[in-house]
Amino acid sequence: MYDHIGLKVNNLDGAVRFYEAALGALGHVVASREASYAGIGPKGEPGLWLYQAEGPTGAGIHVAFRAADRAAVDRFHRSGLAAGGKDNGKPGLRADYSPTYYAAFLIDPDGNNVEAVCMTAE
Repeated sequence: MYDHIGLKVNNLDGAVRFYEAALGALGHVVASREASYAGIGPKGEPGLWLYQAEGPTGAGIHVAFRAADRAAVDRFHRSGLAAGGKDNGKPGLRADYSPTYYAAFLIDPDGNNVEAVCMTAE
């Protein structure tokens, strides 16, 4: 349904560092970068755009990214923590969502709740 998502960030370099590490674990790369913005996603197909805010960034949002398998969810969480993210839910099954819903949650440097999720049984 969605083509891309844009987030305003307080510190573009810090946000790029976080998302490059966390989403790199899911196979995404920085596909476009200028002084005031960066695009991240599959090679040649940025779907997450980070824009340097010129004012307040507002309330945090929740964004979930599909992971190929549970190991990728684990890598997302580990890499995101190492790049400055804060734990908001360790990798694990969320049976209250679905019997196979395996996810991890991080708070990015701007207060957004970022999730990686895999819904295949392993």
